Amino acid sequence: MAYTVKFQQLADAARSRVGEVAPEDVDSLMAAGAIALDIRDKEEHDADHIGGSLHVSRGKLEMNIEGVIPDLDATILCYCNAYNRGALSADTLRALGYQHARFIAGGLKAYRALV
Repeated sequence: MAYTVKFQQLADAARSRVGEVAPEDVDSLMAAGAIALDIRDKEEHDADHIGGSLHVSRGKLEMNIEGVIPDLDATILCYCNAYNRGALSADTLRALGYQHARFIAGGLKAYRALV
């Protein structure tokens, strides 16, 4: 998908501020207590998602996250289909006080490619 220059700059800046998690590390991190957070739209989540993940769409993230994940110390692994929305969401969560928010590099596509 082609993005506007300004959007891509915003997403790239977010990626530079938050850590990424390799897709091959997701299962072990979740087994250790990390929360995978699908921030894609409901239709995307309904079609496929990482088992055991929570869902809060990017559009409602700031409004709903405290009700879904009240623990600011939780390790949160945001993901979208690839990079951008996951990185933007992790960056937003960090601004809200979730200091252990990161994103899954390559998103669901990269995670599914491991199988």
